[in-house]
Amino acid sequence: MFAKTFISIALALSCVATAQAKDWEIYGKINVSAQQSDEGEGSFGELKSNLSRFGIKGDYALEDGLTVVYQLEWEVDPSDEANEKNIKSRNQFIGLQGAFGTVTAGRHDTALKMSQGKVDLFNDYEADLKTLWKGENRMSDSIAYTSPSFQGFKLMLSHVMEDEADAKDAQSYALVYGDDSLKESDWYASIAMDSEMNGYDATRATVQAKVAGFKLGAMVQQQEDVETGEKSDGYLASVSYPLNKWELKTQYQTLEDDNGVSVGADYSLGKNTKLFGWYSSFDFETKVDSNYLAVGIDHKF
Repeated sequence: MFAKTFISIALALSCVATAQAKDWEIYGKINVSAQQSDEGEGSFGELKSNLSRFGIKGDYALEDGLTVVYQLEWEVDPSDEANEKNIKSRNQFIGLQGAFGTVTAGRHDTALKMSQGKVDLFNDYEADLKTLWKGENRMSDSIAYTSPSFQGFKLMLSHVMEDEADAKDAQSYALVYGDDSLKESDWYASIAMDSEMNGYDATRATVQAKVAGFKLGAMVQQQEDVETGEKSDGYLASVSYPLNKWELKTQYQTLEDDNGVSVGADYSLGKNTKLFGWYSSFDFETKVDSNYLAVGIDHKF
C-alpha cells in the first residue's frame, strides 16, 4: 500500500511544473540480468535484479549562504519479489550545506564505503566488494560530514549513534584526493578506517588512475573482528579499457585464502543504457566454491 501511494505521488509531482522544479529530481536505475549460478549444489538459472532503485533528491537555497540537501532512495526488485519485501530503504537523509561543507542526518553509506570511489568494477553484482570484505556498510542513526575540497583533498566522517542502552557508537573516517570518476583528474586516492562498525574495525587504502587509455585500480584492506580479535588481510586489483562502444573489464579480489576473479564487458546503447555480460568465480577456504555467468541490461533515469 505504501509503495503504490508513494509512486502515485511521485508521478504526480513529476508532472507539475513549479518555480522550484529544478530543486529536486526523481532518479533511479533498472538493472536486470539472466544469470546462471552454481553455488555447490548444482547449476540453476535465475532472473536477477542487481540493486535496481529509485529515489528523490534535491537541494534548496536558504538564507545566510546555507542550502538544505535531502535524499530518499529505495531498492526495488522488478525480477522477483512481489510483496512488501520488494521495497527496501537505501540512503535517506536531510542535511545542511555551506562554506563549512555538508552535514547530514539519517541513513547513509559510511565514509569507508564511499572512499572506494569507482575502483570496484563489479559493484552491485556477485563480485561486489562485500562478497569477501567487511566495511560495505549503510548505517541508520548516522551523522555524516564531508568537508569542502582543499587543493583536491576532502575529509569524510561518519558517526553512528548507539540507538539502545547496551550498544556502542561507531565511527568511520576517510581522506580522499581527486575525482573518483577520473574526469577532472587522472588519478584518485583515499585512505579510510572504521571503528567498531557493525562489529568490525577496518582500514582500507584505494588508488585508481588512467594510464594509456586503461583505468587501473588497486585496494588493500585489513579487517578485525572486534569480539574475537581475528584479523584478515586482502587486496583487490581492477583493470578496464574502453573500445569503441565497449568497455572491457577484469577484477581480482582476495581475503586471506579466499579469492574471486571476474571478467566482463559493457556495450553502450546510449548515454543512459547499456548491455552487459560477466563471469565471476570464487574459491573459498571454508565453504563451497561458486561460479556465476550473467547477461543483462542497465538503464538509468
